This record gives sequence, structure tokens and C-alpha cells, in this order.
Amino acid sequence: MAEEFLSNEGSSKNCDAPVTGTPYGSFDYILRSTTGDDNYPADACPRYLQVKGKFDDLQVTNSISASSVTASTFQGNINQQSWKGFDIKHPNKENHRLRHICLEGPEAGVYIRGRLTDSNIINLPEYWKGLIDPESITISLTQIGSSQDLIVDTIEWGSRIKIRSGNASKIDCYYVIHASRIDGEPLIIEYEGKTPEEYPGSKDQFSISGFDY
Repeated sequence: MAEEFLSNEGSSKNCDAPVTGTPYGSFDYILRSTTGDDNYPADACPRYLQVKGKFDDLQVTNSISASSVTASTFQGNINQQSWKGFDIKHPNKENHRLRHICLEGPEAGVYIRGRLTDSNIINLPEYWKGLIDPESITISLTQIGSSQDLIVDTIEWGSRIKIRSGNASKIDCYYVIHASRIDGEPLIIEYEGKTPEEYPGSKDQFSISGFDY
């Protein structure tokens, strides 16, 4: 049995007053308040179902289930222009932060990079087999120290690249190798429509800008 409800003397009841208090900096579970009693005082504020929440920071340790997620749901946190960015603590300046935007392109591309010294063979990662289209491989070479007239001689079995020097110099260079993913259909870059729902290709992709296909 609930005790008799007593209003604060000299004050008026405001059931829609915002929650106030000192911000608590640690992540913790949200308290669900209830009397657990069917005999709830008639003159108390009614218990409402909280269907919308506002947080300064949100940490999820397991999963999120939702029927839809839109960019407007995350106002101020996800760019409405669909730029894929991140913001981190600056690695070497105290009280500074670092913000970057992800590079964009018309394909699902992967890359590796490194330095080739005293060799003419670049071995591609084993996991690239079945992941990338061997016909899409491109190689960029930057010679170090001297002009070496570097040439991509052959791409063998989609798993290794042979480099040669046109002037018989010792090879010392940086390399960047790109390739397209082989799984999935090619990206349709431009299409007619007002929302991503009208994309004419596969609906399996999820936009990190916040739109759930």
C-alpha cells in the first residue's frame, strides 16, 4: 500500500518540468523509476512512458535495435551532407583535437602501401584472393634517392607484382596499390530520385550518414 501523497508545502505541482541536476561524467545504466504499487496517489504526477531521450554522450556495450535510423535522429552528431568524418583527441597537442573527413570514391576499394628495397617483387596480401578483382589492380611507384625509370613489368596471378628499372638502377621506391572489391554489384554512382530509397541497385548497403536502406 502506498503512503499518503503529500505535496510540497507552498509549491505548485509541475509535471512537465525538465530534469535538472549536476552532470554525471561516467557511463552508467539509466534508472527506471516506479513505485511498484497499483495504489498510486491520484494527485501525484502521472507516470509517462519516456519515448525520446537526450544525451550528451551515449555508449552502447552490446547492440542497438531500431525499426529505422535517420540522420535527423542524430542532429549535431552525423553530418546531414553525408560526409564520413571522425573527431579524436590530438595525438601531440595538449587541449587540442583533430578532425578528418574520409576519402570518397565511386567504388568499394581497398589498398596497401609500403616500400620496396633491394627487390623487384611486391607480394600482395593473401586475404586479397577472393576479396578483390585482379583486373582492377593499379600501382603507383615513387622512386627514392635517384631516377630509376621504374616500370610495372607484370602482375602475376593477381597475387604479386614484378617491378623493373628501365636504366638498370637498384630499386628503392614507395608503392601504393589499389583494387576494387569483387563481391557485390558495381556501384550506381548517379541515379534519379529524391531519397536513397529510390536507389535502383542493391538495398543491402547501409549508409553511415544515418539513412537505413
